[in-house]
Amino acid sequence: MVCLPSRCSPAGVSAAAMEVGSLPVELWRVILAYLPLPDLGRCCQVCRAWRELILSLDNTRWRQLCLGCPECRHPNWPSQPNLEPPSWREALKQHALASRTWAQNGPEHQSSACLLFFRRRKDRRVWHVGPGCEFETLRGALAVAGPYDRVVLHPGVYEEQAEIALKVPVELVGLGQLGEVALLVCMEQQCPTARLCNLVFMPPWFSTIVYKTSWGHVQLDNCNFEGAQLQVRGPGTCQARFCSFSQGSSAHLLGVVLSLLDSCDFSGSDTASVTVEGPPVSERNWACKHLAALARTFPFGGLSENKNSSPISPLSGSTVGPQSTGSCVKREHVNMEEWQRRNGVDAFCHCTVIEDGFGDGGQSEGEEEDGEKNNTNNTITMDYKISCDNHGLSHLLKPRADGSLPPASCPNPLPVTPKPLTLQQELERDPDAQMLSAATLGCILRRCLFREGKGGVHLSNYGQARLEGNVFRGLNYAVRCIQSSTIVMLRNEVCECRASGVFLRLSAQGLIAENNIHSNGEAGLDIRKGANPIILCNKIHSGLRSGIVVLGKGKGSIRSNQIYNNKEAGVYILFSGNPVVSGNYIFQGQAAGIAVNENGRGIITENVIKENQWGGIDIRRGGDPILKNNYICYGFSDGVVVGERGRGLIEGNHVYCNKGCGVWVMSSSLPQLMGNYITHNCMYGLAVFCRKDPENIEAMEGNWQGPEGLGGEVGNGERRGVEEEGREAQENLNEEGELFAWESDLDSEDERHSARRSISVPLVEGNCMSFNGTVGLYVKSSEPLNVFANLVNNNHGTGIAVLQSSQLTRLVTNCVLENGRAGVTVERDCRVELRGNGIYENSGHGVSFSGSGQIVENDVVGNRGYGIQVTGSADIKVLRNRVQPSQGCGIAVSGPVKGIIHDNLLYQGHPINKKTLLLLEPGNDNCTLRNNNILKHNNSCTSSPPWVLDNPPPRPLASSPSGLSSSQYPSRIGISMTTRISATVESGCHSGSMFCSIL
Repeated sequence: MVCLPSRCSPAGVSAAAMEVGSLPVELWRVILAYLPLPDLGRCCQVCRAWRELILSLDNTRWRQLCLGCPECRHPNWPSQPNLEPPSWREALKQHALASRTWAQNGPEHQSSACLLFFRRRKDRRVWHVGPGCEFETLRGALAVAGPYDRVVLHPGVYEEQAEIALKVPVELVGLGQLGEVALLVCMEQQCPTARLCNLVFMPPWFSTIVYKTSWGHVQLDNCNFEGAQLQVRGPGTCQARFCSFSQGSSAHLLGVVLSLLDSCDFSGSDTASVTVEGPPVSERNWACKHLAALARTFPFGGLSENKNSSPISPLSGSTVGPQSTGSCVKREHVNMEEWQRRNGVDAFCHCTVIEDGFGDGGQSEGEEEDGEKNNTNNTITMDYKISCDNHGLSHLLKPRADGSLPPASCPNPLPVTPKPLTLQQELERDPDAQMLSAATLGCILRRCLFREGKGGVHLSNYGQARLEGNVFRGLNYAVRCIQSSTIVMLRNEVCECRASGVFLRLSAQGLIAENNIHSNGEAGLDIRKGANPIILCNKIHSGLRSGIVVLGKGKGSIRSNQIYNNKEAGVYILFSGNPVVSGNYIFQGQAAGIAVNENGRGIITENVIKENQWGGIDIRRGGDPILKNNYICYGFSDGVVVGERGRGLIEGNHVYCNKGCGVWVMSSSLPQLMGNYITHNCMYGLAVFCRKDPENIEAMEGNWQGPEGLGGEVGNGERRGVEEEGREAQENLNEEGELFAWESDLDSEDERHSARRSISVPLVEGNCMSFNGTVGLYVKSSEPLNVFANLVNNNHGTGIAVLQSSQLTRLVTNCVLENGRAGVTVERDCRVELRGNGIYENSGHGVSFSGSGQIVENDVVGNRGYGIQVTGSADIKVLRNRVQPSQGCGIAVSGPVKGIIHDNLLYQGHPINKKTLLLLEPGNDNCTLRNNNILKHNNSCTSSPPWVLDNPPPRPLASSPSGLSSSQYPSRIGISMTTRISATVESGCHSGSMFCSIL
């Protein structure tokens, strides 16, 4: 027998140290495993050696004591009962502290701590209830119990036919295993405090409420509620731990200041499992400060990451696009060939026929005859080309100070994209979110499990709740927050809900951060009717519909979330929804990344939107968002789609490496595209199409062959089927599944207002369209279009192609440079004005024009075909242009052209070029030539020409557009919300763009 030393004397302490070393540690652990909890505590106080020995028993004796306690369950019950806690001893300690809260309502003592040592403990008696005990009924025992007495109920069923009042503080404890003591009673607490432990509550015949308190504090440990209701009304408080609410049981908290529900299991509810209603009352009871202290002991974010429900994210192993390096940006150096190899795309879709004469194969008349000479004499020809490097947009092509190339001149896509901020970073920059994250008012639910019922938590009428580390699974909805209530959700898991996971309506607000919201039947988050939450750093994925829906004048700040693998739009904004969507990763969706529809609004900035099956961003049917500084890349369809009646300011975005077009615009829309980089897309850079095209009925009906068609022919010209209307194209707007009419909630059209520039014609200004697979800017429209101050360079097809333009298309002060085919092509019956452009060094003609309009004050230099070719029955004015071809004609007019060619200045290219610089087909009496000057080399000229472009200098003369800054990463948008815009709903069935049906 080993004698445990006393800690009362120095000799005992030294003996203890000697005895610890006298036996193997393993043997001491076997011996100490027989000690009860009080003796373990005494041994821990003997000396440091004994303390370390006692603490080493965490996985043995402390685990046995924790699991053997009849008043608690596994520390991670009910959500993760198989997960070991970090420390069993610490879990037992926290349980011991929490179980004593109910008895801490004594008067505050101001005396010194040494006098408190002599404070007399309350006299407590123990009363036994049951067959053969002092009392056979609970009512009889409570009639004689004194303050803080313990009433022990022996196994059995206790039923009372009338309500019982608790008039003095008392502790009710069930003897034996949980379930052996059942109470069919209705109790009303009329005392400051009470504790109920190890009991099963079932409703009596006259009421579903089994326990209620309106001013005192009740503590519930390890109790079951079966078909019963717990009611707490402020200033009353409640602390429930390790309790189970089943068979329709629920907890109703009305006007509570503070209540704590910890590690409880809610299942099979007919309504909401927990209802929080009304604002916290101003009066406080004695327990509020103790519950607040307990709430602060819970670490910020206690639920472990569910690895099985978190698919791969772009921050941890995305196979396409940039990768994380742990700094402010994620990096991956990807050249174009590598990206094409990964995605199974031939290099820029060679041999794809997009339109007759506008694919990568074949050359037009005038280009073929000069092709061979161009190849052999290119170097010599360039020596005689007039310098045009200092045109107005040349700064967009020059290397930066650090030697890197800007996107407009870099043959490879961007190697870096921004990385989402962490929650700590977001809180540091947002005082409102920081204040909400620390709030402890209302009902606090932590580590609870809500499963297999109708609803989880319902807040209404200014109610407040904090949800931390809970699991919501298999419900109709997880959380519903309405009527100006405030919700704080931190690191919960919301999954497998039959409707949306989280509803916020009627001016609800709060903070929703670092939650894992996935696999829900409807939207992960549904925000509407003036709700304005802050949504930070969540994972929202694998939903059967959209990730986040904002509608009906819903607002919100949606920042730094990962939204991926949803079957419909990652973020869907409609019916005057107006959120701020900033700094999110929206990727691998099975539809559009962000859809703005039915008069939706919003500020969408600095998001990374990639690898989505349909459009990165889809705007249509009155959608009018602000899109700034987003990275829209690696999509399997178009980058940005502006569909029928779409509007919006699209500014400063990087749109690159999409398998479809960079930007697709329908002619019935009214967008402003300013300062965007549209590069390295497999098809058109920017395409503007008619609403209806009689030659493309098959494509508009949805018979597009899919991305695999990019390697061959794509049918009858422009593709783009629309995903079928029906369920795929209509979001279920009501959480209960029924249809809902939103027209009555919206403002009239007369109330619309906007702070941006007012336009009546679509505007394309200050963009870079570079290195795209076919045409840089493709126009086949029936409405006017303004194209100002854009840089269109290094595209594999024509720089700008206008195939249909029944109303005026204005191409003004653009730079069209080094494209694989012609610089600008205008087909028959098109109305186009070319003014003040610089068209340089394209592989075909500088300008090929067959329509009607004007070619005025352009610089057309160094193109391998003709400088300006006018054909067909064009009706045109060619005035005050400066033209120098490489080897072809400067201006060639063929066919029955009607027009005026005046005051042009034509320069000879290489001296061996003997072609006529100004060619008019004989017999054309409808075209007038006047005051055109032709400058040729002297016979003795053997070096560069003596000519320079000055007065004015090389065109375009436009200064740098505001949207095209040299800064690679614009600053993030401010936190404050801007003035919102409202609109009316216009009904109707609409089809839209190519790959890009929204939902």
